[in-house]
Amino acid sequence: MVSKKYFLRRAVQTVFLFWLVLTLVFLFFRALPGDYTTLMIYRGASEEAIAAFEARWGLNQPLYVQYIDFIMNYINLDVGTSIVGQKPVWDHVRIPLFNSVILIAPAITTGYILGSVLGTLFGVQRGTNFERRGLMSVIFFSSFPSFFLAIVMISIFASWAGIFPTGGMYAYGGAATDQAWWQLYLSTDFLWHYILPFATIVLRYLAGPTMIMRTNVVETSDQSFTFYHRITGKSRKDILRRVYHHSILPVITLFPISMTRALGGLVLVELVFNWPGIGSLLVSSVFARDYPVVQFLFFLIATFVITSNFLIDIIYGVVDPRVSVEGGAE
Repeated sequence: MVSKKYFLRRAVQTVFLFWLVLTLVFLFFRALPGDYTTLMIYRGASEEAIAAFEARWGLNQPLYVQYIDFIMNYINLDVGTSIVGQKPVWDHVRIPLFNSVILIAPAITTGYILGSVLGTLFGVQRGTNFERRGLMSVIFFSSFPSFFLAIVMISIFASWAGIFPTGGMYAYGGAATDQAWWQLYLSTDFLWHYILPFATIVLRYLAGPTMIMRTNVVETSDQSFTFYHRITGKSRKDILRRVYHHSILPVITLFPISMTRALGGLVLVELVFNWPGIGSLLVSSVFARDYPVVQFLFFLIATFVITSNFLIDIIYGVVDPRVSVEGGAE
């Protein structure tokens, strides 16, 4: 059980991290050598147009005023307006964000479920040809960078075999906006385009949970309590269930770390597969110098990382009764 003191301490630390991220995002984008005003000057905009632009976006205010406005706007969930799209940033981001979430979340979750099962099998059958060949296969696929694995998947299954499309979410390059969500995301056209990027992410991040689970199963199988269950006549299924329960916790802890790593590689995967997610949006916004969108995407990714680590700390104390909520392991 998680104590109130531990929960409050982690909550305060999380709030501090949010403030720190917002501050760094603000300072980073103000320190960049070029902005949209520079682009306007390069394109020959008049001084009046530039002054009007700066006044509209508050760029003519002192830096501390801009900072206070920036923090207060984010606290009030006002993340700004896209300079290029001329609409609220959230409206600009929400569809690409959903496209990324439905790609990365099921893929990483599947990789962890499959990895925990494979790791358990490899740990139980250690020293066999099944274990050696299985581990070699898992490590082989995970040794490639995500973008390279994506290119290989497209080359083999799309260009050479012609089984799957080379990229995009739909065969016609887009979807009608008046269609219901289930017509967009549960259609055979979407699912057919979904398989390759999904499989790429699963294969790329399969090794971590597999290796950790295999190591934990091997170590747990050699512990005294496992030997005790054997000599007292417990069934193999019951022993395996107990071994799995004691071995799965480090794999759960690794989950947010893998999600963070996957977010880092998601940009290149989406570019290779032409997937209209936040990775593609981030790249296009950087080139367009649409900084309100870019800084919100940076904050969004950081928010996911911070929130995931906070939740995993709380879940860790709930799942494992051996964990002392006041100060580490008992």
